[in-house]
Amino acid sequence: MSGPIRAPWAGPLGLYHPGSSAIHRAPAGLKLAALAAFAIAVVAVRGPVSALVFLGAALLAQLVARLPWHRTTRGLVPALLTAALIGAYQWWARGWATAVEVATDLVALVLLGAVVTATTRSDTLLDVLSRLARPLRHVGLSPETFGLAAGLVLRTIPVLARMSLETRDAARARGLDREPRALLVPAAVRMVGHARTTGDALAARGLGED
Repeated sequence: MSGPIRAPWAGPLGLYHPGSSAIHRAPAGLKLAALAAFAIAVVAVRGPVSALVFLGAALLAQLVARLPWHRTTRGLVPALLTAALIGAYQWWARGWATAVEVATDLVALVLLGAVVTATTRSDTLLDVLSRLARPLRHVGLSPETFGLAAGLVLRTIPVLARMSLETRDAARARGLDREPRALLVPAAVRMVGHARTTGDALAARGLGED
């Protein structure tokens, strides 16, 4: 008997959780700037103790935002697996201190990023990105096009993830879940088809003709 059907991952733009916390009310630009400063500090400050402090700060932001843990933990699973693998390698290559630092820094960054996306509407985030891209006008790139491209990338991630899961389920139903071609070829065909459909839809609206 198959297990319960899980809702597909909604991607970075599907994490928004309405709320009235101070982090929810903060301007989107300020939150993105704080996230960027946090990332710079994580890279610049070295050591396992500082990494644990950064993780504590990210956890504190999660608590202040009063977000249900399931809103962020689902997005953390891949990061935790990656951090575990990287940490294991760093432990073997450079010792436990570096392993703790690298793995904890990664989890802290992903967690704070999840808090930002969970407390900020996707349209607001994309508007901020478009405003930040205004200097690109001087090199011939429209800020609106940049914002559209960023939105398409973020919205495409969960679509591709869903296609991969559906292809895997279809191969499993035919008893071919251990056959790489039964997984890769249909998934690639569907992804290319989605890309062409998206491109045709943009072209029909006259986007990108400039």
